[in-house]
Amino acid sequence: MQEFKDKEHYIEPGQEWKADFFRPEDADGVVKLFLSVYGKDYPIKAYIDPELLTRENAEGRIISSVARTGKGHIVGHVALFCSAPFGGIRECGAGLVHSSYRKGGVNSQLLKHLFNEAAPKFGVEGVYGEAVCNHVFMQKEVYACRAEFHALEPDLMPSSAYEKEKSASGRVAAIFALRIYRPKPHRIFVPAVYKDALGYLYSGVSDQRELLPAGKKPPAHTSTRIEVSYFGFAQVARFAVWEPGTDFETVLGQEEKKISDQGGVVIQVWLNLSLPWVDGAVHVLRERGYFLGGILPRWFDHDGLLMQKIMKRPDWESIQIHFDRAKRIKDLVYEDWLRASKK
Repeated sequence: MQEFKDKEHYIEPGQEWKADFFRPEDADGVVKLFLSVYGKDYPIKAYIDPELLTRENAEGRIISSVARTGKGHIVGHVALFCSAPFGGIRECGAGLVHSSYRKGGVNSQLLKHLFNEAAPKFGVEGVYGEAVCNHVFMQKEVYACRAEFHALEPDLMPSSAYEKEKSASGRVAAIFALRIYRPKPHRIFVPAVYKDALGYLYSGVSDQRELLPAGKKPPAHTSTRIEVSYFGFAQVARFAVWEPGTDFETVLGQEEKKISDQGGVVIQVWLNLSLPWVDGAVHVLRERGYFLGGILPRWFDHDGLLMQKIMKRPDWESIQIHFDRAKRIKDLVYEDWLRASKK
């Protein structure tokens, strides 16, 4: 990998720029930008390796939008990439702006380009983002791009991610927002304990859903189908439970121990709401200290339910929320955390 140093990354202020699709010749500029903002320890290597970034864009695993000046300098970047179980929806992230251009609307224009041009061009069915809650700026930005709020993730990001810019003193929460481009009406099964909460959350889903009560038992001798991801730098584990089987509690315990042994702080569990026996998995999770996060539309192509456990008291007081729906989601999550914390 070519070496870049922060001192080499001076960009003349005040240049005109344009939001555009990534070109191979942009790669060095994107990498310089990431290194200047986050340093060489940035955990996602594609953004600090120009050859890898070019290849990932060429093969469609990353879809980058850049802010490029007339002289070819890259002053901003944001990308679409796959991180949900269903590949038809993409996460919006890896966003940053050069320090000399942060008051010129670069981030706003990049997000508009990503949501309004990149996603439709590449046939993306949905775009979601996790807007950090140590300020309200990103919440306003994703809402302006017609993404709706559906879940809250307390203590998602470590403070170390913000050390260079000194914008957070502890772990940082995120609010999950999603914009759907291609509707998929379908039925979902609502766990009885979350009937009221999901009733409210689904009031913000524009796509048609048929809400039915969950409560059936899983078919006999069904094995749990689960995919586990662990992000060591963030101390966050994510369990994608495609199907909870009769062995769900045993499998969950085994995976929890692996995460505990690695020093995990946050465990998120994604449950498939298309299964009528999801109720049993919710009961197991609640008994083990998990609490509600919200809904994840189209997560498995069908919708998902986010539940989460945090190994310390979340920093509720530092969470900044702007919109009324997001505030109500925070209340629902906090109330269920209070219940879980008493166990």
